[in-house]
Amino acid sequence: MTDPARPSGDSPDSIAREVDRILAEATLAEKVAMMSGKGFFKAFAADGRIWAARPYRAGGGLDRLGVPALWFTDGPRGVARGQSTCFPCTMARGASFDVALERRIGEVMGIETRAQGCNLSGAVCVNLLRHPAWGRAQETYGEDPVHLAEMGIALGTGIQAHNVIATVKHLALNSIENSRFRVDVQIDERALHEVYLPHFREILGAGIKSVMSAYNKMNGEYCGQHRQLLTDILRGEWGFAGFVHSDWVMGVYQPYGAAAGLDIENPEPRAWGDKLRAAVEAGTIEPAVIDTACRRILTTLLRVEAAEAPLPDYPESLVSAPAHVALALEAAEKSAVLLENDGALPLDRVALRKLAVLGRLAVLENTGDFGSSRVRARQVITPLAGLVEALGADAILTGDENDLAAAATAAAAADAVVIVVGTTADEEGEYIPGDLNLGQGGEAPAQLTAKARDRGGDRADLRLPPPQVDLIKAAARAAAGKPVIVVIVSGSAIMVEEWRSDVSAILQSFYAGMAGGRALARLLLGDVSPSGRLPFSVARDASHYPHFDAVADSIVYDLWHGYPKLLRDAVSPRYGFGHGLSYARFDRRALRAERAGDTLRLSVAVRNDGTMAAGHVVLFFAEAPARMVERWPRKLIAFARVDLQPDETRIVTAQVPISRLQYRDGGRWLLEPGDYHILSATDAADPAPLIATLRL
Repeated sequence: MTDPARPSGDSPDSIAREVDRILAEATLAEKVAMMSGKGFFKAFAADGRIWAARPYRAGGGLDRLGVPALWFTDGPRGVARGQSTCFPCTMARGASFDVALERRIGEVMGIETRAQGCNLSGAVCVNLLRHPAWGRAQETYGEDPVHLAEMGIALGTGIQAHNVIATVKHLALNSIENSRFRVDVQIDERALHEVYLPHFREILGAGIKSVMSAYNKMNGEYCGQHRQLLTDILRGEWGFAGFVHSDWVMGVYQPYGAAAGLDIENPEPRAWGDKLRAAVEAGTIEPAVIDTACRRILTTLLRVEAAEAPLPDYPESLVSAPAHVALALEAAEKSAVLLENDGALPLDRVALRKLAVLGRLAVLENTGDFGSSRVRARQVITPLAGLVEALGADAILTGDENDLAAAATAAAAADAVVIVVGTTADEEGEYIPGDLNLGQGGEAPAQLTAKARDRGGDRADLRLPPPQVDLIKAAARAAAGKPVIVVIVSGSAIMVEEWRSDVSAILQSFYAGMAGGRALARLLLGDVSPSGRLPFSVARDASHYPHFDAVADSIVYDLWHGYPKLLRDAVSPRYGFGHGLSYARFDRRALRAERAGDTLRLSVAVRNDGTMAAGHVVLFFAEAPARMVERWPRKLIAFARVDLQPDETRIVTAQVPISRLQYRDGGRWLLEPGDYHILSATDAADPAPLIATLRL
């Protein structure tokens, strides 16, 4: 799309004057209309109920006065329009711990958003992974607030670099899928501000311009009309000046949501529109509420429209350009996490005459769920296709869980075995009732003569499906001591206890995007080393996670989940937060920590003692004195990724705001005085980290 001519370099004062002019000339009805989306249901029906078949008008827009509209597209794993570049899912990219990479991915999403007629992106999803059963875990980065903040800032600022408004979602406490429209999350001040909100605060502080509210309730009120959340905290405490829009279809219930701090109801004026206008005319909603919301919308939109774009134009030919696909491959390579390896990996390409590639998921184009984040890429390289491309069709034997005897025969005849297991859009993801067609199966609307099966939702079991376990065990028996490698495709943790002792290596590739199969081949054959780290904890038993109820009407969220809960409970995880192996060996030394005003300066030297180039993720944790209040035993405060050649040493540095060490008490942020242990650790459960002591 080539943008129409637009003013460039308008000053804040001139934009403020233009906003004043529009508000002075617009009628009440026109202002209220700018506070809602328009035309979605008609467009959705006309497009055969296929989600994202066109841009969706999502607020703003007043033709009489020359006001542009907001045009929305979704897509944490790429732009959910057309045939965009499909990157690895957000959780996979979280495993890269690569902020610079995520920034580049954000820029590509910004380019492809603009090229397809949109200026508002819903790609920045940073809801904290409280429990791995959450169906939409794949759409976020992990279980830690600092990690969420850094990755979300990178994606959002990358998107906004190309004059697209990034929206961060879903504010707040959205981490159950099946009951998201009704569940009431009960939470106290410390858990809310220390665990579930700090990443939103940091992302908005970095300049992200929009917020999407969550469907669920917080302490008895829906988040989309929650004054404490949208006004007292977001605007009053954090100073956010952008606009807030609702989630799609059921995010707003009453006109008073506008007075609570919501600015736009999407996708249509169901609770607002005429009802909101009538409330103003009746005196139950102040006219200033409408003007304030419109001012936020217009100021944000006009500033973006006035800024000069980095590219002269944005033709549709930029969508899924070769450089963008290459970036998807790089992301898939850096995201994969090597969980276990007894020396079987990397496979010896020269000695490998026959490779058995087993599992139904090896041949499936499996890039994630079929909900609002779906990206319909022009081409998806499956695991089998990637290995055929690398080794040739004659070197590959196949089989799956539907015929264990045939799979075992293939395993017995091969020099090594790769088994692809995990989940699909049927087992996890955005919950799609069977009578709602988002294009999830490629079926035409006319074929939906009866209710199809429900898809996605929260996971009922953290283990692999029994047929996949049977396949692993059958192949391992038949392989008779030859390497057996399991590749896990999923959006979060998979329990491995019942089969891990039967295999040689385990690699978690997640939903690896359009180039995932090619990346898998390069990883297994040693063209590149795995360098990803788990952005969540994998427990030995499901009972080690916090309580989770997918159909709850009410649930309590406290300070404890993930690695902090495991540390507090003195429970050893199977794989800790930050765990990940490499084909190289790394040594860390000379950890240093010092305070400079409101910042901590950290550094550590990292050396590659291996024989191949590889990436390494440095994790910095803090242990607080914890005498005044109960604190997390360890808390991630910074991370950095470094790429090293063999025998190369680099000093890795991090700047940490002192606020990451504070705790919340009665509306105040306090720093407990005393000695803090600053750690450089391999993962959250590392029993022997490097330690520097800092008195604060």
